[in-house]
Amino acid sequence: MTGIERQTGVALWRQIADEIRAAIGNGDHDDTGRLPTEAVLAARFDVNRHTVRQALAALAREGIVETVQGRGTAIVPRRRVTYPIGPRTRFSAGLGGQVTQAVTRLIDVSEEPASADLAALLHLQAGAPLLKLETLGEADSIPLSRAVHWFDAHRFAGLPDAYRLEGSMTRALAACGVPDYVRLSTEISAAPATASDRADLALQPGAVVLLTRSVNADSEGHPIQASHSRFAAERVSLSVANDRDKPLPARG
Repeated sequence: MTGIERQTGVALWRQIADEIRAAIGNGDHDDTGRLPTEAVLAARFDVNRHTVRQALAALAREGIVETVQGRGTAIVPRRRVTYPIGPRTRFSAGLGGQVTQAVTRLIDVSEEPASADLAALLHLQAGAPLLKLETLGEADSIPLSRAVHWFDAHRFAGLPDAYRLEGSMTRALAACGVPDYVRLSTEISAAPATASDRADLALQPGAVVLLTRSVNADSEGHPIQASHSRFAAERVSLSVANDRDKPLPARG
């Protein structure tokens, strides 16, 4: 089954290109590094081969695939880094050894009242003031992730200035009296990239993002940070690590 729809005003070849692009982003063809033949794709999408050729030509213009006479359509290899998620998840440290430089940039700061869900996660009262930091994670100048982080605005009033000075969430939290923190929970899912994702992460239509919702706690087990992150699936694989030597603190 495919997701293309007729008589929607969106050309069939474009819908097919979007589906193939998303499948490549999901790693569906990693075992061969090639797409099925035009005939197979035409049968799969119930279209003629000319429509499939239009879709493949669009993907070729984007640099996603290349067609070699007599050899079919190959997927252009793209580097994908592994981002480990464990008790001590850190962006730069997690990518260490895979990239030359990994940085996160603070792109926006604001305040908002805590929703019921965020208040429960951070052990605060609903409506309590939250500090909202938005960041962009890059590796070798390539955007990998876009994240939103929430903190108790009273406890972490100085966090934005510390982040701007230190250029690191870990060092900024240390400057605010949290020398170490651990991951309490992470939920992982996936979704089609939104228009904002495509703009922030320089993605093409049809791309997929990996979503994480996480909570970090200080050394005493008190939740201090709730985060929603969106990773470019074509560039990042998430790996759940098990650090047996560094147990999580009890929640309190």
